[in-house]
Amino acid sequence: MRRATGLDDRLVSRLESIVGSEHVRTSAGGVAPYARDATPLFHRAPDAVVHPGSTDEVAALLRLATETGTPVVPRGAGTNLCAAAVPLRGGIVLVLTRFNQILEISAAELLAVCQPGVANATLGAAAAEHGLLYAPDPGSRSVSTIGGNISTCAGGLRGLKYGVTRNYVLGLEVVLPTGEVIRTGGRLWKDVAGYDLTRLLTGSEGTLGVITEATVALLPLPAYAACGVAYFPTLADAGRAVAGVIGAGIVPATLEFLDNRCINAVEDYAGLGLRRDAGALLLFGDDGDPERVAAHLARISDICLSEGALDCTTAKEVAESEALLAARRCSLPALARLGPMAILEDATVPRPRLAEMVDRIDAIAERHDVVIGTFGHAGDGNLHPTCVLHPEDTDAIERAHKAFGEIFRAAMDLGGTISGEHGIGASKLPYLAERLGTAQLDLLRRVKTAFDPAGILNPGKLGS
Repeated sequence: MRRATGLDDRLVSRLESIVGSEHVRTSAGGVAPYARDATPLFHRAPDAVVHPGSTDEVAALLRLATETGTPVVPRGAGTNLCAAAVPLRGGIVLVLTRFNQILEISAAELLAVCQPGVANATLGAAAAEHGLLYAPDPGSRSVSTIGGNISTCAGGLRGLKYGVTRNYVLGLEVVLPTGEVIRTGGRLWKDVAGYDLTRLLTGSEGTLGVITEATVALLPLPAYAACGVAYFPTLADAGRAVAGVIGAGIVPATLEFLDNRCINAVEDYAGLGLRRDAGALLLFGDDGDPERVAAHLARISDICLSEGALDCTTAKEVAESEALLAARRCSLPALARLGPMAILEDATVPRPRLAEMVDRIDAIAERHDVVIGTFGHAGDGNLHPTCVLHPEDTDAIERAHKAFGEIFRAAMDLGGTISGEHGIGASKLPYLAERLGTAQLDLLRRVKTAFDPAGILNPGKLGS
């Protein structure tokens, strides 16, 4: 067996004694799939891949890693889009997919307790069987795990009305790098005892501790849901409609946009009957009481038409609604067909500046001669500029990097941020100091040291 680099036989033997030899991979072929996540251009093979099956095993592994100074990168399904799960310094990738049990769903307390390897969609389906809703719904929900969603504070299509992952994390069981096991928060919606470590760990990208259990909030399942679509000559027109919808006091469950490049890519990919001549598509939807939903959709349609929509339709049945939602969810695979590699980033600006930001993205793409399509969450100003290119075209890759640097700086210039939901990971780390400032970045490093004095957890990311 050809061994991957870095770990001596004694350390490998100790890993195997903790989790069993069948749950440790050290061959070059065995670790290769864990050299990258869903982020193009970032890869580094780990020295070992370990699949623990209990909190005690995770604690023992982290004690060993701290003792030996071995880097550890926690990982779920590997759907991350900012290279947060790439082991930049080798070491151990700690895969938590064996932690795949839903431990409890309590309708009385509106919560669920689950392990971090449970897929988002799996938890959502289990909650629905009890008449409940787990609201966070990232685009990768069918495969992305709850632990990964928490570690990156994932968003999703329902973010405008329901918020993002952090709004639903009540408590965590976490193993610290020293092997200590702590429980933050609990089963209560109200709990202000001490610093809010639950919020701190949510979005920490595996740099502070390893999540082994989560208690998350659920909501009553809406009785009804429907959606519609409006086409506009330009995204600026769609942006004015978004402002009009929010200004009218309507907070829909879904308010998404696609630019013309995305519309045509999706139509080529899925054949959904989208209007190809539109400069922008606005997908809107709501859930709740059927009469209220119908009234909201009718009002949104009126606002869109008053702001210059080319046409506006609402789905007449559930199947049509699902087809419209599919148009947004398949944006990335549709764009990916335009080239051998797609680089998907995210940035967020204040809602009124959404159209201006898209105009800047288009100008940046033209200036650097790269193909970028943009889609995203119109309701909260979160954009997903996606560049398609050939992985062997090094000049195009360099131009794309420069373009994204300008895009992130444009977002900050407009009062926004470099990431609304994907996280920082490795891909956005060069821009973090510019976003936070030196004093705040130094504070992050001190927090990191307090949790991880040996610096073993996901080194090279966030506060490292």
